Amino acid sequence: MSQAIESIPLSSTVSWQQQGDIAVLWLDNPPVNGLGDSTRAGLHAGITRALQDATVAGVVLAGAGKAFCGGADIRQFNTPAATARPLTRDVLALIESASKPVVAAIHGVALGGGLELAMGCHYRVVASDASLGLPEVNLGLVPGGGGTQRLPRLVGVEQALDMVQQGASVSGEAAARIGLADAVADARPSGTRDAGPVVALAIDFCRSAAARAVAHPVASALAVKASGDVDFGARIAAINGKARNALAQNACIRCVEAATQLPIADGLAFERAQFEALVAGNESKALRHIFFAEREAPKFAEGKGLALRPIERVAVIGSGTMGVGIAMSFVNAGIPVMLIEREQAALDRGMALIRRNYEITAAKGKLAPQQIDACMGRITPTLAFEAVADADLVVEAVFEDMAVKQAIFERLDALCKPSAILATNTSRLNIDTIAASTKRPGDVIGLHFFSPANVMKLLEVVRGQATRADVIASCMAMAQRIRKIPVLVRVCEGFVGNRMLTPYWREAGFLLEEGASPLQVDRALTQFGMAMGPLTMADLAGMDINWATRKRLAPTRPAHLRYSAVADRICELGRFGQKTNGGYYRYEPGSRTPIPDPQIDALIEECAREAGITRRPVADEEIVERCMLALINEGARILDEGIAQRASDIDVVYVHGYGFPAWRGGPMFYAETLGLAHVLARIRALQDVHGAHWEPAPLLERLVAEGRQTFDGPR
Repeated sequence: MSQAIESIPLSSTVSWQQQGDIAVLWLDNPPVNGLGDSTRAGLHAGITRALQDATVAGVVLAGAGKAFCGGADIRQFNTPAATARPLTRDVLALIESASKPVVAAIHGVALGGGLELAMGCHYRVVASDASLGLPEVNLGLVPGGGGTQRLPRLVGVEQALDMVQQGASVSGEAAARIGLADAVADARPSGTRDAGPVVALAIDFCRSAAARAVAHPVASALAVKASGDVDFGARIAAINGKARNALAQNACIRCVEAATQLPIADGLAFERAQFEALVAGNESKALRHIFFAEREAPKFAEGKGLALRPIERVAVIGSGTMGVGIAMSFVNAGIPVMLIEREQAALDRGMALIRRNYEITAAKGKLAPQQIDACMGRITPTLAFEAVADADLVVEAVFEDMAVKQAIFERLDALCKPSAILATNTSRLNIDTIAASTKRPGDVIGLHFFSPANVMKLLEVVRGQATRADVIASCMAMAQRIRKIPVLVRVCEGFVGNRMLTPYWREAGFLLEEGASPLQVDRALTQFGMAMGPLTMADLAGMDINWATRKRLAPTRPAHLRYSAVADRICELGRFGQKTNGGYYRYEPGSRTPIPDPQIDALIEECAREAGITRRPVADEEIVERCMLALINEGARILDEGIAQRASDIDVVYVHGYGFPAWRGGPMFYAETLGLAHVLARIRALQDVHGAHWEPAPLLERLVAEGRQTFDGPR
């Protein structure tokens, strides 16, 4: 668009430009032109002005920057701004009653409320590579601006169900094919985000529509397009009850069903009631919390404006399970990797495992067979440690032994180029001790990938005392490039995730001695929403790893604190979990299904007798409360010590690394939903019964004393 054309502000986020007889209303509310209160007000004012201006034949709605509109401003949910007039439905009602054509010019994205706004317009002109969708279900919501009612009228019931229930998007080209768009602008040059071609086509389209003496189409006035027999009950029955957004999926299906049964006004009212119930509920609040927490986690104060170190070639030391997964994470992002081992047999096993993983992915239809060779071709297996000299980033992924890691980093210090970043994948060892093995501690960092590293999204980025800010910033950017969610943490035993796991497992062990069975403990916590119970998790991870940690820390363990010997006694039997076909449970060869084992029940009873514990019936509610409060209390200590930057970072760690239910928002958000005062009172009650393990975190005591309701914020 010509910059010479006068731009008249209608609100702080909407402006008016007149192109001959067509008024263009520009949404300008970065980063995605969200439909906040000022945007709604500006649109309503602009459309009203256009309808009253005899020199205006029609209206085009367009987005400034990289997108048309990314939807409602979800930061305003549950605030007065969300209900400030005009509402989105007021804007849509004004458009639908307009005698002049209103055209949405869509480039970039039209998502959620952005697509609802576009469907309320008479016509939609799209860039071929635009993305259109209703992703609200991913935040535990249904579309609240008529999306479930207008979409079936435009594209049919089945297509609408797929888009609404799954949050699936379609391209601009696809939108035209299914009836969601009326015209498609030619594809823009790769990498551009210019709205100009789409707006130009939309202006011409609007002018032509204005010249036709016909009523302009209104989606809400159309009959619902049937697409065969749709079994809504079967759709609901097929929802995975453990899905993070199961409640919202159910509501989405019922809203689309309402579109097939009710007049538009009643359908809109039904949809709105579903939206308002969900937006007020803890499930959606939790999912929105995690949504923002994921986007906040990569940020750290010193990282602004720093020049990043290039990471175009990576070396991974160790071809075991972790090394293989880490190598695949980089390869999948198109970054070549040198995979370094000491012995050819180990290297061959690692490469075979990588190929097998890709073949499994291809068999599921998620990877073309020819892509396997392309991925494998990005890996250079070698026994030559000196190959690290070419790497921009080296990730050490060998056994958790400090002496071994120190020796490796001494060699890296001598061989790597000055600009290289030296990273260790340790899950709990002291990064500063490892860094001290080099003459460049500022270049050393922890990159704690979670297993399987090629699947798990979480990456704990561990900064040592000397780690340079540009090293941290480069690794945070790299993590996002390889599609991980990075969380910056400081050095302590176990960092954030594994440190919190210690009291979680502690309480599970105590509850076994007091009368619960392994199956009851795991079942209670999976029913709470955890992806896996703590004892099944221990068997999967390998009990020998934590046994080694407990033996290493035994000299520093306070003698007056209660200690459960159950896990140690299991390990002394040579039972390390699934890999030995026995841990807390037994396993049939080749199977991962845990089977309760009377031998372990007897061992637990023996440990209880030796500890002088009288066993009793234990309620599921007690299991959940003690395990969750143990996580929360330790999380508060971690936050107070500055190990984590934010409480929301701790939530990201637990949701993406440890299977905490996203619909509960993570342990710290869950504490806030319970009420911090209530949490503190229950911890104090547990301290009265169970002793010093339950000393409340000082931060929790301070926040409650100050009347605070949340962990994050000024302290």
